[in-house]
Amino acid sequence: FSLTGKEALTHFPSLGPSTNSAQGKVHVKQCDLLKLSRKQKRLCRREPGLAETLRDAIRLGIMECQYQFRSERWNCSLEGRTSLLKRGFKETAFLYAVSSAALTHSLARACSAGRMERCTCDDSPDLENRKAWQWGVCGDNLKYSTKFLKKFLGQKRIGKDLRAKVDIHNTNVGIKAVKNGLKTTCKCHGVSGSCAVRTCWKQLSPFHEIGRLLKLRYDDAVKVFSTTNDAVGHSELAGPQRHSHSPKHPASPRSTDLVYVEDSPSFCRPSKYSLGTAGRTCSRESNCDSMCCGRGYNTQSRLVTFSCHCQVQWCCYVECQQCMQEEVVYSCKQ
Repeated sequence: FSLTGKEALTHFPSLGPSTNSAQGKVHVKQCDLLKLSRKQKRLCRREPGLAETLRDAIRLGIMECQYQFRSERWNCSLEGRTSLLKRGFKETAFLYAVSSAALTHSLARACSAGRMERCTCDDSPDLENRKAWQWGVCGDNLKYSTKFLKKFLGQKRIGKDLRAKVDIHNTNVGIKAVKNGLKTTCKCHGVSGSCAVRTCWKQLSPFHEIGRLLKLRYDDAVKVFSTTNDAVGHSELAGPQRHSHSPKHPASPRSTDLVYVEDSPSFCRPSKYSLGTAGRTCSRESNCDSMCCGRGYNTQSRLVTFSCHCQVQWCCYVECQQCMQEEVVYSCKQ
């Protein structure tokens, strides 16, 4: 399961008011519309509500990816994504991480919203003063989400296959990013604002925060290779040594590092991985030189209309004038 772009824009038929039998048929059809493995389709058919959640997760991941890379040469466009997923680039690493993060996030939210039949609120906070806390709000069920996701993705140890190890590692980075954003939110109900009684629940961070964290991980991604661990007798991921005092021993990447195995293309010109950067709008102050790959950029002026000189009128409306302003747009040359 990862963002190929083929499933994300598929609109499922609405369930609407109908019999359980009809709803079941629609649910199965929704599962069949998604690009899933045989095992994943089987799980999807057994879990009403999962197909809708998967669709939401794909859309969430794609939108966040495109937002985070809006100013980069590779802008996470749908074109070329299938070819990209077959390689071991930094961009591939991000796609695996943001896919698993979006699915983890969407599953946990779907549980707390009552859209999944087999899970509900997070009712096991495991907090120190559990008896003193009254849990009265439906929290995001991250425990069920991560457990189900590992089963759905079918993660297992893969002998010496470097790419498989890398993909699993990056998938787990995405899951961990969601876990790190889980917070306890409370409201006080005591007399005169005291906190004698508190209602608390588990709440996930907004997905934008998780996307921003994964983009930072992408910027510091580690190039890895496979090495044999003599102590345990199997291969492991290894990267450049972080500390100079032991240069002969490669370092294992941290569980929060995104990892990749081959250098990325420039994404400057059209290829099977992207459409290139010709015609892309850019900011002259920050990224035109980089995005346009030294080809230069075109400058175009246009008039834009906007509301201005707004005043609140008695009693209940705002009155504005329409102003015009010249705006300069920069776009990369062919």
